[in-house]
Amino acid sequence: MLVRSLSLIVCLFSFSLSADDGRLIIEKMVQRIRGHANIAEYEMTIQRPSWTRTIRLKAWDDRAHSRVFVRLLEPPKDAGISFLRLDYNLWNYLPKVEKVMKIPPSMMLQPWMGSDFSNDDLVKESSYIDDYEHQVVGHEMKEGEKVFKIELIPKLHAPVVWGKVVFWVREKDDLPMEQHFLDERGRLIKVLTFKDFKIMDGILHPLLWEMENKQKEGQKTMIRLVNVDFDPLPPIPTSVFTEQNLRR
Repeated sequence: MLVRSLSLIVCLFSFSLSADDGRLIIEKMVQRIRGHANIAEYEMTIQRPSWTRTIRLKAWDDRAHSRVFVRLLEPPKDAGISFLRLDYNLWNYLPKVEKVMKIPPSMMLQPWMGSDFSNDDLVKESSYIDDYEHQVVGHEMKEGEKVFKIELIPKLHAPVVWGKVVFWVREKDDLPMEQHFLDERGRLIKVLTFKDFKIMDGILHPLLWEMENKQKEGQKTMIRLVNVDFDPLPPIPTSVFTEQNLRR
């Protein structure tokens, strides 16, 4: 009886610590993935049952000031299409019509460049820290790694589109392995898997992000990190994050 009681106390104490640490784990995860700032090139492959499309893009990410600039490099017909994020606001520039458009909240769940990533995925990354309550709900094994399972529930009136987000984060280094997106009815909509962990610019990082649409069979998008400069020196100029730069 004494052993069982001690075991119960240990379990309850451990769970309490994990619950309190949920936000801290997510903060560390975001820091590991993005740093304070980075300049990176990516290759995005959109896969459908009957066709495949590849896009190459460059991104300037200033997480410390909640701003991101993205410019498409390839294919030639899309080169120059650009996106600017300032806090929760997103603008798009289409060079063929020489027009800057602000993307309204009603379009946040629309596919980004026809992929399985949405406009919201581009805009709301930092809101995983500020707009959700965090709860460690389990300690599991995934592909031989010990992971925290963390549920993120939206705060009241938070400007988010998901009913719940679930992360599986490696205990040893705070890197994500998997992320689930659920709607307000609890349906699993998308699964993001982080793969191919390697050192780039001196930092261990998942080089491949695979987003699978669970509502449409055979539909997924892969993003591969081609190169990255974490916390670049000199810092990214403020002029990068402007409407004028969208039009260049």
